[in-house]
Amino acid sequence: MEDRLIKFIAALRAGGVRISLAESADAFTAVDRLGVQEREAFRLSLRATLVKEANGLPVFEELFPLFFGGSDAPPMQDVTEDMSPEEAQMLAQMLRMFNEQLRKLMEKLLRGEQLSQQELDQLAQLTGLNRADDLRYKDWYTQRMMRALRFKEVQEAMREMMQMLEQMGMTKQRLDQLQQLIQANQQALQEQIGQFAGQKIAENMSERPPEDNNVDQLMDRPFRALSDREMDLLRKEVRRLANRLRSRIALRQKRAKSGQLDAKATIRTNLKHGGVPMEIKHRDHRIRPKLVVICDISTSMRYCSELMLSLVYSLQDLVTKTHAFAFIDHLEFISPDFAGKEADAAIDAVLQRMPPGYYSTDMGYALEGFAQGYMDTVDPRTTVIVVGDGRNNYNNPRLEIFDQLARRSRRMIWINPEPPMLWGSGDSDMLHYAPLCNNVVMAATLAELTDAVDELLAQP
Repeated sequence: MEDRLIKFIAALRAGGVRISLAESADAFTAVDRLGVQEREAFRLSLRATLVKEANGLPVFEELFPLFFGGSDAPPMQDVTEDMSPEEAQMLAQMLRMFNEQLRKLMEKLLRGEQLSQQELDQLAQLTGLNRADDLRYKDWYTQRMMRALRFKEVQEAMREMMQMLEQMGMTKQRLDQLQQLIQANQQALQEQIGQFAGQKIAENMSERPPEDNNVDQLMDRPFRALSDREMDLLRKEVRRLANRLRSRIALRQKRAKSGQLDAKATIRTNLKHGGVPMEIKHRDHRIRPKLVVICDISTSMRYCSELMLSLVYSLQDLVTKTHAFAFIDHLEFISPDFAGKEADAAIDAVLQRMPPGYYSTDMGYALEGFAQGYMDTVDPRTTVIVVGDGRNNYNNPRLEIFDQLARRSRRMIWINPEPPMLWGSGDSDMLHYAPLCNNVVMAATLAELTDAVDELLAQP
């Protein structure tokens, strides 16, 4: 219990609650005297000793059940337990129609089996939960883990199976009973994942150094695992990175400024003096790209898109023209927001005008808006950069518009923070968009994003 209490206090501090050493000692004294048998008295004693300001109460109330609320997962029921041999045979026949991954999870739901600790740990590793330390994103990580499980597809497969069982002669009463049990198990599984996500984030918070200002480490931390405090540090770091990139790119441009040797012009120029000495001529070399940047600023993409826009607008002297757009459920032209403003102030204005929302992303509709009002910003000299995870909430991806945009532009680049193993899972349309791009870059950290921008601007 002592170790648990130490971690709880560390998590509270990471959540912004100010706790002195004396207050920590008071909490241990209260626990020694009151014990932990009476849960409500235990909770109130910790709250009274550790929380001195009203703004710390919500953090305390959210973290307390994650550390001391028990770790038992919601109960699930075995749907197959009271099936007749005929029903079991029908069910087995139906399950054989689905692929192995879907069938395994369907069988778990039917037997009422919870996810094992190993399976939960694998999901945490796959989705980045292991490095998350901000409880505000608990629901988002829960949904991300559900997507990794292909839960939507499992639900659809379950509905399809019930329809086939009905066609095979199972009674409506029995089907309704099975459906209720399956839905209860699905809900219990989602609760188990949500509980695990909350406990994992709380544990990560307890392990976070109280004042970790090591920017070099943050450069390699995934966007999805950044806290607000860490994001503030990276916002400042972007300016330094932009200055370093500007020097590096300017040097490359200086070396390449002369362009390619123009053999015909060289020969023609040197006819007047017999070719000796030789006066070398070069072709004009366009080294400043023209950009169109389209950024998804929904909750899952906000940090990545914000830092991308900051980098691009900090390097405007190296770019001929930039047209910037942002979207969640609709597209907005945001270049005017940057006119005469610092990049940070401009981005704040955009984010306030387009508040984040869960599960509202619609890139297809955003592409439709681009086709209707802004297609003339793209020509054969334009590089189009899309910053997004390719998740479209099962809306129409409007691939025909994206293909038209790719054909019209010089290059189509997609920057995606998600690992390729997640592309195509759940509501991801990335596997449909990727073949239409010249290049798809995975950039889940500021270091990777900076490298991507450097490489992009290095190409004429």
